[in-house]
Amino acid sequence: MTIELDNQKIEQILLGISVPPQPQIMVDLQMEQFAPEPDIHRIAELIAQDVGLSGTMLKIVNSSAYGLVNHINSVQQATILLGVTTVINIINGISIRGELSDQDIVKLNNFWDTSFDVAVVCKHVAKKIGMPLVDEAYLLGLFHNVGIVLMNRRFANYMDCLPECYSGKYSRIIDTENELFKTNHAVIGYYIARAWKLPKVICECIADHHSTTNVFSANSSASNDKKSLLAVLKIAEYICGCAKILGKSDHFTEWEQIQNLIYEYTGLGSYDLESMIDEFSEMGIVSVINNHRS
Repeated sequence: MTIELDNQKIEQILLGISVPPQPQIMVDLQMEQFAPEPDIHRIAELIAQDVGLSGTMLKIVNSSAYGLVNHINSVQQATILLGVTTVINIINGISIRGELSDQDIVKLNNFWDTSFDVAVVCKHVAKKIGMPLVDEAYLLGLFHNVGIVLMNRRFANYMDCLPECYSGKYSRIIDTENELFKTNHAVIGYYIARAWKLPKVICECIADHHSTTNVFSANSSASNDKKSLLAVLKIAEYICGCAKILGKSDHFTEWEQIQNLIYEYTGLGSYDLESMIDEFSEMGIVSVINNHRS
């Protein structure tokens, strides 16, 4: 794994920046908190759909202040452990800090559309192939592109470059970002995940999720957990049509480069993925339906 920024530069980039919650999720949470008896399970369900809120809850519950012996990887479990009062205070604090502009909401719609759908698909694919790291698969799906939000805040024209990133100009999507901005969303996402105290393997997967050819190469030293999680993520990105949604491209060059490696590692094939696509479409996952609509 290669991280391309030193700590001083990272601190400068992250200073004063937080990942904003999805506006509709905040509305739903506020409605729930004003109910006569707020339902912590419903609150946990809503929080688990949002990248920024999920990261905040995991960071807090795994902080030294709580002194938990075991690291918590489940967003739902973290929310329930914190309790209704604490969670509502956190939500209100985030709400008070500021709101997104209308322009930012429009820019980030595609990010929000894919992050939750990819997380759900990751979880189900992990179960289907018998991978024990189901919670971790969900977290990776939810957080893998978190760096996009910070890149959008740091660079005014960042979202406009995504079609070029997915165009196949370079072998890696992030190489276009490196050329234009001297950094990329995978590196930034790694540092955010680390700051949120996500499991080490999740942080490493985020850093390398656009360098999977290296991860699955014959001389790779990557752990089986890392390979399994990245295999699940790449399958989910393909099924959810991330290239089309984020990159406005009907051609997913990255998947074409790595699909045989993923098939070999997981034992799956194109027929299995077609069956999954039908299954997820029946479940009503919008990204899947829109991407594979005939």
